[in-house]
Amino acid sequence: MRQVAGQVMRQVAAQVAALGLGLGLALAPAHAQAPAPGSATPPATREAAPNAAAPNSDQRIEQISARPALVLEGETAWEDGYSTLTGAFQRLKAELARAQVKGAGAPVAVFVATDDVGFKFQAMAPLAEAPAVEPQLGAGFKLGRTPTGRAVKFEHRGSYEEIDATYEAITAWLDEKNLDAQDFFVEEFVNAGRGPDDSEAAVDVYVFVK
Repeated sequence: MRQVAGQVMRQVAAQVAALGLGLGLALAPAHAQAPAPGSATPPATREAAPNAAAPNSDQRIEQISARPALVLEGETAWEDGYSTLTGAFQRLKAELARAQVKGAGAPVAVFVATDDVGFKFQAMAPLAEAPAVEPQLGAGFKLGRTPTGRAVKFEHRGSYEEIDATYEAITAWLDEKNLDAQDFFVEEFVNAGRGPDDSEAAVDVYVFVK
């Protein structure tokens, strides 16, 4: 699952690298730039799912502001992506409660590197405000900020298993608009659903552009 999204990411990143360009991400971590992904691989050819994002002339580039967040880093195989990310979100939620820090908004996954096998990510729980006194956090957790910059939001509505089709639509839209994208991307889990095949899931994909 999700190999196409990784292939799309690597394809865009390779194009950007060849042009000597970089892109900005509104949800990117404040402490470091995302590492470059592996070599490009053309995305698989497939029909778009009925609920895939359909970019149109109404899509707009907007300035996304950074927000304070609790961060948990990890990596996983593509086939385990959904369970690993949702598991990380549950750990973040539990740590917020333990540390008595108030969260605000849907959890976010920043994909910072991919290859054919899997991906590295930063799972983030946005905060209502930065703590006045830094809390004592458990092992693996740290405070950070969501990415900031100029970005386009695409809505995926439907099962997470079908999100590859949304990434294909995004790539086509970027080509049509002659826009360059960063070598990482962000997913905001408005509704993670009850499983990867839950048609009620809702994920917003943020593509940051130069």
